[in-house]
Amino acid sequence: MISSDTTLTPQTLLPRIQKLWEVSGDKILSIDQQEKPGDSAPVFTVEGKYTARGWTEWTQGFVYGSAILQFDATGDTRFLEIGRERTRTRMASHITHIGVHDHGFNNVSTYGNLLRLMQEGKIAENAWEREFYKLALKNSGAVQAARWTALPEGGFIHSFNGPHSLFADTIRTLRALSVAHALGHVLMGEHDARISLLERLIQHATATAKYAVYYGEGRDLYDIRGRVVHESIFNRNDCRYRCPNTQQGYAPFTTWTRGLAWIMTGYAEQLEWLATLSDEEFASFGGRKNVEAIFLKAARAASDFYLEQTPIDGIPYWDTGAPNLYRLGDYLHQRAQIDNDYEPVDSSAAAIAAQGLLRLGRYLESQNDPQSKTYVQAGLTTAQRLFSEDYLSEAPAHQGLILHSIYHRPNGWDHIPKGSRIPKGESSMWGDYHARELALYIQRLAGEEPYLTFFRGTESST
Repeated sequence: MISSDTTLTPQTLLPRIQKLWEVSGDKILSIDQQEKPGDSAPVFTVEGKYTARGWTEWTQGFVYGSAILQFDATGDTRFLEIGRERTRTRMASHITHIGVHDHGFNNVSTYGNLLRLMQEGKIAENAWEREFYKLALKNSGAVQAARWTALPEGGFIHSFNGPHSLFADTIRTLRALSVAHALGHVLMGEHDARISLLERLIQHATATAKYAVYYGEGRDLYDIRGRVVHESIFNRNDCRYRCPNTQQGYAPFTTWTRGLAWIMTGYAEQLEWLATLSDEEFASFGGRKNVEAIFLKAARAASDFYLEQTPIDGIPYWDTGAPNLYRLGDYLHQRAQIDNDYEPVDSSAAAIAAQGLLRLGRYLESQNDPQSKTYVQAGLTTAQRLFSEDYLSEAPAHQGLILHSIYHRPNGWDHIPKGSRIPKGESSMWGDYHARELALYIQRLAGEEPYLTFFRGTESST
C-alpha cells in the first residue's frame, strides 16, 4: 500500500517538474517531425520510437494536446503553433466520429485546452477562433452523447465494442459532455426532441458507478470495495445487466489498474465541475446532494482501493490480480519492481491516478473532510516517484517521456526488450500526455496561476 511522504508539497516537486519540461519539448518536436498528415496516430513506443496501431485513433488528441500543455507550462510559442495548427488541420474528423467513446480524450485535450488558454489570457483573444473551438466542443459532446444505450433506469454511452458494452474508461471522456453542456448545447433527436447533455452525463456516470465499481456490499463473491470492472455487459434484448468483463485486464474479477485510474480521475474532475452548476440544474435528478453522493462514493471507493493495492511508491502493476504477482513476494510493501521476471508495472496508470488523488483531496478539503490530506499526499508521493530518473525518459533518442507504460498485456502488444521476460522501458501517448497534465496541475498548485480545470473557458456561456 502507498506509503505517503507527508512532508511533500507542490513546491517540493517543482525541480522535478522543471526537468520534465526540459526533456519533454524535444520529444514533442521529434514526434511532430516524424508524423505525416493521414498517418495513424502514435500509440506506444517500440525501442524508443513511437509506433501506430490503427484501431480507433483515440490517442491523436494526446499528441497535439501535449504540445499545447508544453506551451502552457513553458511559454515556448513553438509548441502553441504546433498544437494549434495540428488541431485545426488534423482533428476535424474526431469531432464527428460516431464510432468511439473517446471524444473527451481527443477533443477536450486539443480544442478544449486551446479554449481554456484563451479564457486565461495565455493566447490572444480572437472572436472567430474562440467560436471555432466552442463549435467543435459542442458538436463533440453531442456526438458522444448520441452513442447511447437506453436502460430502464437511464442508460450509458456504449464503447466501440457495441451497444452491449459499458467501459470504465468513458467516465473520463464525459468531460466532452460537460463542456458542451456548459457551452449551452443540447443534442437534437427525432421530432426535434431536445436531449439534455447533463442528463446523459449523469445517467452514464450513475450506470458506471453502479456496474463498474464495487463497494463491498455483497454484490458477488469477489465484491471488494473499490475494485473496478473494465467492461460491463448488457443483454440488448431486455436491457438487463449480465456480467463483468475485461478487454485489457487479466480477468473480469480482477482490477486493470488503468481502468481503475480512469474512474478515480474521471469522477474527481466531474465533482469539481458539478460544483460550478446551479442547484436548479439538479432538480430533475433528485437534487445536488443525490448526484454528488453517487459520484463521490465511486471516486472515494476506487481511490481507497488504489491506496491499498498499490506498492509503497504509488506505481501500480498493470492489474491488481495479475497471475504471477505472488512470485514477487511482499510486493505491496516495497517499491514497484520494474526489473522483475513476472509482471510489468504500468506507469501510465500512475500518471492518471495521481491527478485523481490530488483532485479528490482538494474537493474533500473544500467539504472540510478530515481525510482530504490522505489523498493529496498520496498523489504527490506518486508524482514524485513518476518524475524520478527511473521513470522520466531523459535519453534524447527515446521519443517517450515516461517509461514503463503498458498498453494491452492480454494481446501481447507491448514490446519486450531483449533479455527481459516482461514489457518495460517503453512509453505510451496517453501516459505521456497525462504525465504532462499532472505536472502542469501541480505546477499551478505551486504558483500563482489559475487552478487547472478542463472546463475553464466555458464560464462565460453558462
